[in-house]
Amino acid sequence: MSMDKIYDLIIIGAGPAGIAASIYAARKKFDFLVLAKDIGGQISWSGDIENYVGYQFITGIELTRKFQEHIDQYGVEVKENEEMTGIESTGGLIQVYTTKGTYKARTAIIGSGKRSMELGVPGEKEFRNRGLAYCATCDGPLFAGKDVVVVGGGNSAIEAALQLIKIAKKIYIVNNIPELGGDEIIREKVVASSNVTVMNNTIVKAVLGDKLVDAVSIEREGKEERLPVQGVFVEIGLIPNSEFKSDLAKNEHGEIKVNCFNETNVPGIFAAGDVTDVPEKQIIIAAGEGAKAALSVFKFLAKKH
Repeated sequence: MSMDKIYDLIIIGAGPAGIAASIYAARKKFDFLVLAKDIGGQISWSGDIENYVGYQFITGIELTRKFQEHIDQYGVEVKENEEMTGIESTGGLIQVYTTKGTYKARTAIIGSGKRSMELGVPGEKEFRNRGLAYCATCDGPLFAGKDVVVVGGGNSAIEAALQLIKIAKKIYIVNNIPELGGDEIIREKVVASSNVTVMNNTIVKAVLGDKLVDAVSIEREGKEERLPVQGVFVEIGLIPNSEFKSDLAKNEHGEIKVNCFNETNVPGIFAAGDVTDVPEKQIIIAAGEGAKAALSVFKFLAKKH
């Protein structure tokens, strides 16, 4: 395939926003390309999904598979393991730069999503995948019968703890503020569990171990102590994948600013889902935004021809 080809549309990301945009783009008979690190995005590392319309209950892996099947039906061209490094509008065309090359299109939809925030403490990088993880869904089963710590106090943390209750022997939730937040029903289930200990107003100072994690250093009430655990789950929230080079306007959280038509401040570049400043980061909202962005692209291209 020639890199000089000019597509109608390039979609960046294949999470709920990118997949929905792809389906609508295929139905509108666009000549388009999807560039993505992987299919499914955050969904592929979600556990049980209970609020997606049409499914009372589905796992993240199953929903990812359904998404894959849906785009396969339309023969959508997806280039995986491509990460966008920059995007710009030049001479009426959108140039998309990735780790593997440059692509041109008349329009683009950015649906690059979010990723886990890091603690930024000693030992975090060294023990990644050696006892420290960012996804309880993916890695939880590896810690069967072990003592683990979940770092965080919001939805990410309590959902991770809920998944670990039946797997781990003991779960410590280390939360740096006075009270746990997140969904009340999930929080109550977690707090009521006999193998969960909540440690509020507590900070993780370091991750310790030899070849594998064997403890974390924590600070509570001004005192440092060693908490022996074999697993650390970092669940302190998400940051948008928006660091690529661009002239796009962003808010203070690094989210791309969009209007209700999913337009950014750069004509021809649209954005959808968790990478944007749209309130509420939910699968159903990201999917709806992706569909809306593709319809906006259709109107944009119709006016130009």
